[in-house]
Amino acid sequence: MEIDNPGYEDVSPGSANQEDANGLTHRHPARLPSTSSQLGLATSDQLAAAGDGPEKVELKKTMGLVSGIALIVGTMIGSGIFISPGGVISSTGSIGLALVVWAGCGILAILGSLCYAELGTALTKSGGEYAYLYEAFGPIPAYLFAWLSVAVIKTSSLSIIMLAFGQYLSVVIYDGCGPPSSIPKMIAAAAILVIMGINCYSVKLATRVQNFFAFAKLAAIGLIIVGGIVKLIQGNIQHLGNGFEGTSNNVAGIALAFYDGLWAYDGWNNLNYATEELQNPTVNLPRAILIGLPLVMICYILVNISYLSVMSAAEIIASPAVAVTWADRVIGPAAIIIPISVAMSTFGAANGTAFTGGRLCFVAAREGHLMSILSMVHVKKYTPLPSMIFTACIAILMIIPGDISALIDFFSFTAWLFYGATFAALLVLRFRQPDLPRPYKVPIVIPIFMLLASLYLVIAPIVDSPKLEYLYATLFILAGLIFYVPFIHFKIHPKFIDKITTALQLLMEVSPTEYEPDS
Repeated sequence: MEIDNPGYEDVSPGSANQEDANGLTHRHPARLPSTSSQLGLATSDQLAAAGDGPEKVELKKTMGLVSGIALIVGTMIGSGIFISPGGVISSTGSIGLALVVWAGCGILAILGSLCYAELGTALTKSGGEYAYLYEAFGPIPAYLFAWLSVAVIKTSSLSIIMLAFGQYLSVVIYDGCGPPSSIPKMIAAAAILVIMGINCYSVKLATRVQNFFAFAKLAAIGLIIVGGIVKLIQGNIQHLGNGFEGTSNNVAGIALAFYDGLWAYDGWNNLNYATEELQNPTVNLPRAILIGLPLVMICYILVNISYLSVMSAAEIIASPAVAVTWADRVIGPAAIIIPISVAMSTFGAANGTAFTGGRLCFVAAREGHLMSILSMVHVKKYTPLPSMIFTACIAILMIIPGDISALIDFFSFTAWLFYGATFAALLVLRFRQPDLPRPYKVPIVIPIFMLLASLYLVIAPIVDSPKLEYLYATLFILAGLIFYVPFIHFKIHPKFIDKITTALQLLMEVSPTEYEPDS
């Protein structure tokens, strides 16, 4: 199979096609020949001769095991655990089933991440689902995933998290008074710009920020858990005693409860988007997953029990900020700690989401599925600067509507379509490429189960309660073909795009990478 990268002219003698261990032939895009001289930079040969640094302009392997765990934990624990509890209880109808759903969502996330561990160690490419769909099913499914993710999934996830950040920070600023509706949106947009700046400036800085906020949010989660344990010891178990009373038998409602719970667990697959930047990925990827996922599941279950130690199911459903209500009742005057901690938690989750979203955009552009400028890396900072700016701009535009619940429903429906396709990709590769080296191999029953679970999460709500939104979502996915057919399949390339690309290269000081995937 041959992977082209249209939009670059192959002008360098070192850009010969190379074949990796998986049998994929890659045409390496050459840098624009005049870019280095126009920027006043030394050429690669000059740098190599002078011993003044690495020759290649590429993303570097800067993430170790701790940073990998922090990326998983930091993106999973964001706003979901502080927004979703009411939705889960409302859809299930009882405390007992709600806790079962939270545990079930954790198990689904762990099983799904084990499947991704096999894919990520066998195909050590960044891009997550995009790379796996491309390998198993070809360019069209991979392109449609990139189209949907860049336009909706990753960017809406970032905007949802930042809206929660704005809401919780507004509580701190206005001290109990309701802020104007525009204030949380303005805060969210400003925070996205800050995150964009961090990720454009330095990958190491972005990972250090991620590590710090991951530990900070674990401390906040620990505070809630300890407070709940104290209340339970004091005998506040009346709400937990209701058990499965009022349990719903609505299949679609339970699916929606899983949507809400899985939104809180979202991020379990994020490390796969940065595999090429992970040191020793065949070892550190499975380890980070097996440490991070169970830790988050335990935290979530204990936090929900802590909420129920002081709040009834009806109060949790009615509360717009469950964690703040809990803090007012448990720690009183020190309750301001919780909204500050939640704001820090959401900021860390947004940083990780932006980090991985930018990588997906970068990888898709590198394969020629997005504008070529988005595949370029800063020649000094080695960050995917154009893709980060592009991702941040779309996320800011999505803040304007501000309807978090609608965004969550749309995100969950479309995301699980492609999660299911990725589990199917694992099964296809098992039979199509049985000799592909797999440092980690999951029992085949797990991807089969996850594929069936994905189908349930997609189909059940549609069958029980058909809505036009589901049709719109499907049409939006297929609308990506409007751009794929002329610009990728037929390779129509307007000349003015080259001039714009060159101008943006000079403005941002970025260059194409020498695309050499790890074998």
